[in-house]
Amino acid sequence: MTADAAEHDPQHPEAQQNSEPVPPPPEPQAIRACLTQLVAFEFDREWEIVLEDAKHSKDLTEVHALLAKWRHFAYAELKDPGNYYRLLAKATRILATGENPDAVSIEDVRELTRNRLAEQSHRDET
Repeated sequence: MTADAAEHDPQHPEAQQNSEPVPPPPEPQAIRACLTQLVAFEFDREWEIVLEDAKHSKDLTEVHALLAKWRHFAYAELKDPGNYYRLLAKATRILATGENPDAVSIEDVRELTRNRLAEQSHRDET
């Protein structure tokens, strides 16, 4: 286990010293150390598919993309355990209903953008 991977293993003493989680390095062992057993199973399933594709294509681009994606999921799980499955449940609900109950209207986004641009412009003038 690398030092980075050890830092993200909850059983490792170095990990217990840090109170604020940090994103794991983009390494499979470090990412897996941040995941629950069920989520790690999902990671392993995708990992095997991507590795098999990389063997045939001789291109590691998708391997790096997978590690980057799962690094974010692993960090989210560290900060908020259960995040991965809540995200999947929300995506399923949105796909089924066509609506996102937490979404903001485009009018609200435009107003927020205008306000932020106005604030920035005001700061730039002073």
